[in-house]
Amino acid sequence: MRRLNALEPEQAPARSRDLLNEIIERRGSAGEMVATMAHSPALLEGYLAFSRAMKRVKIPRPLSEKISLAVQEWIGCAMCKQAHERAALAAGLSESDVALARQGTSTDAREAALIGVAVRVLAEPGSLTDEDLAELRAHGWSDRIIAEVVGLVSLNLLTGAFNLLTGIEPKAETAAT
Repeated sequence: MRRLNALEPEQAPARSRDLLNEIIERRGSAGEMVATMAHSPALLEGYLAFSRAMKRVKIPRPLSEKISLAVQEWIGCAMCKQAHERAALAAGLSESDVALARQGTSTDAREAALIGVAVRVLAEPGSLTDEDLAELRAHGWSDRIIAEVVGLVSLNLLTGAFNLLTGIEPKAETAAT
């Protein structure tokens, strides 16, 4: 059940209106989550800047989708899980890869280590140790990638928590007739 409604640009505060109009001009629509974030110009602007910045991570796209799937499975946002599953398949992952990612793992031990730490960054960041970072480095992950995992987890927490709080859910798919 929706708890906050998406806003049309003319309903939004001035800064959000400008941002929504820019997005609509570029893409044709703003999307439900972004239009709902428009209630808060600060949140909308911060989300858009953070999202743009995280597109520049060095984590390979298929792996970033695996991490997002694992994190969203833990958060429980159906909208985000659906979006990341589609993105993962578009990035070349198999159904099996998607299923394993949702379980927080991978057939590749190197990836599984990074995905596992990503879930812990979300669920129990206080439990992370020097040994955890040493293990990631032993798998060949750079400090840059390790740092970027925190950003990717944070972006997923932002979108997942926002969608859950506001009641944004996937639209029911209709059967083809």
